[in-house]
Amino acid sequence: MELGLVGLGKMGGNMRERIRRAGHTVIGYDRDPDRADVHSLEELVGKLESPRVVWVMVPAGAATQSTVDELAKLLEPGDVVVDGGNSRWTDDEKHAEELAAQGIGFVDCGVSGGVWGLENGYALMYGGDAENVAKVQPVFDALKPEGDLGAVHAGKVGAGHFAKMVHNGIEYAMMQAYAEGWELLEKVDSVTDVREVFRSWQEGTVIRSWLLDLAVNALDEDEHLDRLKGFAQDSGEGRWTVEAAIDNAVPLPAITASLFARFASRQEDSPQMKMVAALRNQFGGHAVEKK
Repeated sequence: MELGLVGLGKMGGNMRERIRRAGHTVIGYDRDPDRADVHSLEELVGKLESPRVVWVMVPAGAATQSTVDELAKLLEPGDVVVDGGNSRWTDDEKHAEELAAQGIGFVDCGVSGGVWGLENGYALMYGGDAENVAKVQPVFDALKPEGDLGAVHAGKVGAGHFAKMVHNGIEYAMMQAYAEGWELLEKVDSVTDVREVFRSWQEGTVIRSWLLDLAVNALDEDEHLDRLKGFAQDSGEGRWTVEAAIDNAVPLPAITASLFARFASRQEDSPQMKMVAALRNQFGGHAVEKK
């Protein structure tokens, strides 16, 4: 089939290549002309035969909204827009309603796989009407990993991004657990080779995972992570997961704590710990360290 792909960055560029390897035609547009096959969204739409499928792979929020708005003016009834970025699921419902008024279908798709997806395939979670999903199915089949798993029609519009959001929330908590364990192992004198302890866990343990494999890769490159600063950004999906948990009265203590740990990483000198130190000094005479 033919696909228009908007956004050819770290993810989009590799996705274009994987889809082409499966024998499909991909016409890509990016603001960077060195990456693009065409020079405008209008040119991209003009090169596709009806019914068209245009996959949007740009940052969530304003960039996605402006792209969907422009496509709504260019596409025709029966065409489909796929949002494969990290949009909030509530935005999907809005986009689907706006496009439906023009007779244009909408599918949201959470995509996981990062820089490894080109060779390993991408895990896909998509939401939307079965009729619209069917028009995109050959692309889903091209992008997913080999075998029966790795892709799911999660439900209605918004379900794909909601599932990907929860996936990322779980990822936050798993990464935090590995990080805490690593720090404790590094702290004690009795463990003399933390990297090899992590490596030994890759076989025969219940905590083996791809994240563990990646942790070992990182330790092979920098055994004590001396070259890194202890700062971790959050993409927004961790926050949305916690907000959804509050809205639905679902307890998520591990995921919530892992999100707050990322906030703590941005503080070189924690104001909260200043108060804790001051209180310990006041009630117990415990020593404090001063600048």
